[in-house]
Amino acid sequence: GGSSRGQALASLGVVIHEMLTSKEIGEWLDSCSNLDLDEWQRANLREIDREYLENICLSADFVRASSVAGSNAEQAWRIHRAGNDWQAMAPHLHEVIGFAREEAAVRAGATGLGLYDAMLDTYEPGMRVEALDQLFGDLKAELPGMIEGAIDIQSHTPMLPLGDIFPIERQRNLGLQIMAALGFDFEHGRLDVSHHPFCGGVQEDVRITTRYTEKNFIESVMAVVHETGHALYEQGRPRTMPGQPVTRARSAGVHESQSLMMEMQIGRSTAFLEFITPMVQVAFDADPDDPAWSRQNLKRLYTNVERS
Repeated sequence: GGSSRGQALASLGVVIHEMLTSKEIGEWLDSCSNLDLDEWQRANLREIDREYLENICLSADFVRASSVAGSNAEQAWRIHRAGNDWQAMAPHLHEVIGFAREEAAVRAGATGLGLYDAMLDTYEPGMRVEALDQLFGDLKAELPGMIEGAIDIQSHTPMLPLGDIFPIERQRNLGLQIMAALGFDFEHGRLDVSHHPFCGGVQEDVRITTRYTEKNFIESVMAVVHETGHALYEQGRPRTMPGQPVTRARSAGVHESQSLMMEMQIGRSTAFLEFITPMVQVAFDADPDDPAWSRQNLKRLYTNVERS
């Protein structure tokens, strides 16, 4: 069924592409330049124009072929991941990368940008490789020393082990409690399980996933907190112009900033860990007076730094 679904998605992608790049859209955009619009309408027109230009440079045949390749690669990944069979997966990935390179060349020709900048601009508007190189250069210079300093501090206050088994159903219930506390709207979303945590769906039906291992509940909790950050951004987007480009997520970077702020700044803060400590203790029938289950030790566990 996966192959048939891939073909159906490719056909749908072509239909959408043809609608987005129709002659009428271009004419309508040209006719809107002198209209008296309010701030929201001007922003929406700008985003529609951007979407039109992003799509008009690609052919329908390319859209179909690249979509099929992506679907085939995903189906293959589901099979070969389980067997850790890289050799079988490599040809599928090679094909996907080939389409990405072809798309980069087309976009670069249409925009006058470099190959990577042309692709980068589709999910992080306005960002350029030069700025990223500066950003990553600063991180490369600063992080190694900070990591070593954190590891040295940790060595003076060792973490206390919590136990060996944390039942998955209890982990799930704890995650649901934390989602509710963070403001997730369960009338318009839910929590499920997947190989890798993600957030998807639409504003009125936001789905997030996590994964569980009985030996480590911290991983599932932090995944839930991270994906809830994505979900809150989706659930909180403007409803004034539903379905219009101006109400969509601004960029991948903005989206990820919301999830990382929730996970790293809020989810690992002293105040948050103090707040959820009683939830964690109840979830796993822990003794509140046991030093291993104290807020201080939980913080050490949640903020532990390791070399990669």
